[in-house]
Amino acid sequence: MSRPRTPANRRPAAPRRVAKAPPAQPRLLVMNKPFDVLTQFNDEQGRVTLKEFVDVPGVYPAGRLDRDSEGLLLLTNHGRLQARIADPKHKLPKTYWVQVEGEPSDVQLQQLRDGVTLNDGPTLPAEARRLDEPELWERNPPVRFRKSVPTAWLELVIREGRNRQVRRMTAAVGLPTLRLVRVAIGPWRLDGLQPGQWREIPAQLP
Repeated sequence: MSRPRTPANRRPAAPRRVAKAPPAQPRLLVMNKPFDVLTQFNDEQGRVTLKEFVDVPGVYPAGRLDRDSEGLLLLTNHGRLQARIADPKHKLPKTYWVQVEGEPSDVQLQQLRDGVTLNDGPTLPAEARRLDEPELWERNPPVRFRKSVPTAWLELVIREGRNRQVRRMTAAVGLPTLRLVRVAIGPWRLDGLQPGQWREIPAQLP
């Protein structure tokens, strides 16, 4: 018997993608990213990257943390875990300690809790509260202050991952960010790590 001919206008089916097998040894690192360090391992411009601090092959950042921000960064070699942490659709809470210029009012805090409108649309409601000045490492270089303007600390919890979102949110309510430190992502916390330090923990999905 002759085989039925494929119509000339029908394209052959694309090969199915095969899911990448998980690594034989899933790894998860908790790191305290210092100020002025890029959240990547290579940079053509010669800026400081994670390569200066992490010598574990095959791990990659799960999400990003801006160069001028500090604190908790998670790295893993496990694709599903990386997606679970980094993809905003999972809405993992991210907790930041934010030093702002000015004295936050109840109205400004409520604006953050309700969600603020940025140039890329309104944010989801955030958790926002005043914070006593936390015991943190000295930033290098130090934050530049204006002696005539008071500063304050806030704790902000967001469940999105827009570019420079926390800085844009505080600026939108009249409280420019001076220093930004991420202290938690979901169940993971810094727990005493100093800038540049990291530790390995069990690679488990939250």
